[in-house]
Amino acid sequence: MIRMLAVDQQGQIREGGPLEQLDLSDYRWYWVDFNQPTKEEAPLLETYFHFHPLAIEDCLNFLQRPKLDHYTDYAFLVLHALDHRLQPKEVNLFVGDRFVVSFHKSEVRELDQAFERLAQDPRAADGDANRVAHHIIDQLVDGYFPLVSDLEDQLSQIDDLPPGTSSPNLMNHLFQLRGQLLKLHHTVISMRDLSYRILQSERFNQNKENKAYYKDIYDHLEKLAHILQMNREITADIRDSYLSVNSYRMNAIMMTLTMITTIFMPLSLIAGIYGMNFQYMPELHWRYGYFAVLGIMAFIGTAMFAWFKHKGWFDGR
Repeated sequence: MIRMLAVDQQGQIREGGPLEQLDLSDYRWYWVDFNQPTKEEAPLLETYFHFHPLAIEDCLNFLQRPKLDHYTDYAFLVLHALDHRLQPKEVNLFVGDRFVVSFHKSEVRELDQAFERLAQDPRAADGDANRVAHHIIDQLVDGYFPLVSDLEDQLSQIDDLPPGTSSPNLMNHLFQLRGQLLKLHHTVISMRDLSYRILQSERFNQNKENKAYYKDIYDHLEKLAHILQMNREITADIRDSYLSVNSYRMNAIMMTLTMITTIFMPLSLIAGIYGMNFQYMPELHWRYGYFAVLGIMAFIGTAMFAWFKHKGWFDGR
């Protein structure tokens, strides 16, 4: 589907209209959006707009990293939107002096919102194609914030759990969050680098007002990058705390088992000696031998337990 938004020479905002009837001289600026174009619509990038073959190739083929290329009469940008699963969706943007052409193979909610807001905003008539490009990029970046907030909320729920809470599901969720934060961080960093290039580009910063708008986008991406980095550090702290608690519990269990084993070692020795089947063992014929051996074993076990207690082996378990 191809949709169009334009401002004519009288300052009126217009939507729709056949692409074949588009005449640049009739408009101050126009935005043509190739929204999930069909096989018949995609070739119009070459046959109607005559964009560079390399830029068209980037639009039609595999997912590119965010980038900025300059051509004679326009700039070509590759941008990334994110869906609810944090999967990147490529948005290609051609920005000229009086036109913006966007191309995306999948539905992008942020572009729909940008299109609707521009169509209903009377101030759009006072802008230009550069301001439309800013509005689109700003809308894409604003779409990152709810995703970051959702991950922050999930991380806060884990961080608010009582100390010592431990379960395999908790760690699986934590590692999943860490992976999502890393994926989002890669996208934000790439977009931040692109935003910095736009700030250094004369085509997008022909006046101080435009530069201020693009600087605002860069600040937003810088803030997101800082938040994501901080949250990744929090996940590392939670992971280390979890491993420390598990290690402490394991040490306590091993200490308990070691003490039990140590106490029973002399008792097993005594039981082993008197369990031998030699014929001449004087104590075997003693009337009170059984009770005496049990008493000795009880005394040894109690004495060793008391000695371990005195040494503080039971403290901190």
